[in-house]
Amino acid sequence: MTDIKNLQPQAVWKNFYLLTQVPRPSGHLEKIQKFLLDWAAEHGVEARKDQAGNILMLKPASPGMEDRKIVTLQGHMDMVPQKTSDSTHDFESDPIDAYVDGDWVKARGTTLGSDDGMAVATIMAIMEDDTLVHGPLEGFITADEETTMYGVNNMAPDTLKGDILLNLDNETEGEMVIGSAGGVNLTATLAYKEVESDETDAALRVSLGGLLGGHSGLEINEGRGNANKMMARLVQDAIANFEARLAAWKGGNMRNAIPREAEVILSLPKENVEDFKSAVDEWRQTFQDEYGTVEKSLTLEAAMTELPATLVPEEIQDNLVNALCACHNGVLRFIPEVPSIVETSSNLAIVEIGGGEVMFKVLVRSSRDSMRQCCVETLESAFSMAGMKVELSGEYPAWQPNPHSEIVELMVKVYRDLFGQENKVQVVHAGLECGIIGSYRSGMDMVSFGPTLRSPHTPNERCYIPSVEKYWRFVLATLERIPKK
Repeated sequence: MTDIKNLQPQAVWKNFYLLTQVPRPSGHLEKIQKFLLDWAAEHGVEARKDQAGNILMLKPASPGMEDRKIVTLQGHMDMVPQKTSDSTHDFESDPIDAYVDGDWVKARGTTLGSDDGMAVATIMAIMEDDTLVHGPLEGFITADEETTMYGVNNMAPDTLKGDILLNLDNETEGEMVIGSAGGVNLTATLAYKEVESDETDAALRVSLGGLLGGHSGLEINEGRGNANKMMARLVQDAIANFEARLAAWKGGNMRNAIPREAEVILSLPKENVEDFKSAVDEWRQTFQDEYGTVEKSLTLEAAMTELPATLVPEEIQDNLVNALCACHNGVLRFIPEVPSIVETSSNLAIVEIGGGEVMFKVLVRSSRDSMRQCCVETLESAFSMAGMKVELSGEYPAWQPNPHSEIVELMVKVYRDLFGQENKVQVVHAGLECGIIGSYRSGMDMVSFGPTLRSPHTPNERCYIPSVEKYWRFVLATLERIPKK
């Protein structure tokens, strides 16, 4: 782990190491908020926590740069808590066990937190270094971006003064993002009265795992398996052909992560157990045939377990499983004018059934408001027919590209001057906080960029070490050339 602190640029990596030592899963940010405020006080940086839990750091211009536009450097403090099935890591108390593997920094059995720890480490490095050349700076580190974008959705309108927003939350060095999709969380719930199981039945625990999972915006179009959707097909077959009854279901744990694992507990007549186990073997082969080129580590197992005392009532279980099968998941449409970019998608992220309660969570994304609404209505129709209550929350707007952006034109030139290469400018399907921030700061010039990360929101998340050096040089050169007010 100490090797990470010595990587170049050390100004960034030493701070990233500090962040790995502080638990910061979404929804549990007290420790990281305190750490950032304590760190700022120790380094003489003006900082405060706002009403929404965001941290704002301020730094005056270096001598001779007072007439430059104010730059807001922005990233989020929370990380997606995903781990392998054999990991005992506790995201609320344990540090991340990160290590260097060739040209990559990875974590053992968990997400790394480079999304968006690299942004926070960058802001810290800039705030503490008085030798850098720059105009007036704001460092805005937001709360719970990965779950509901709570921090930016609940910030005071006058929090920021910046003229330019440098969002440090992109995952490919050499790429600048100037627009992103909007999104909304859809939650469907149902309460039911449990019924007693048949004591003559047997019970099996069916576990599907080993999937890649991934970022439900950046990787939704890569043909990866969704554990909840795959399990729905199997359970529907179990009910229809093996007299199975549903006792419990748990799949996925983050709205913006493609679910990697799902597990159900089924009861069924003892005489059907062996045939059902054979059917599970057939489903494993089917899934391997369908996803084999992508999901090389897929596992599907059925094991005997203790008979649960209660079950989901038969009519309700049928409606729920039908709704899961009918629920749209994946890409709904690509942008007609740019067919390589996803316009609208949904991710059946979380399914929880048991104890008399049902909850489904879906994240809908789109760069077009009317198509986002279309997708929401499609999902509402499926879940409403199952008698579920549907609620929307955490809505955030799309970030519409500005074709006349001054900062983008400047940064294209800076990148070319530094590296003799062109910086790719594009829009992405991932959700970024820029659209919300822009709604508070009308006319703010915005761009998103960062070092190269791969497989964020999964235990295979990793950061490409050589990209961080280029990214850091790009940040500093951009700050030196920020235009005058």
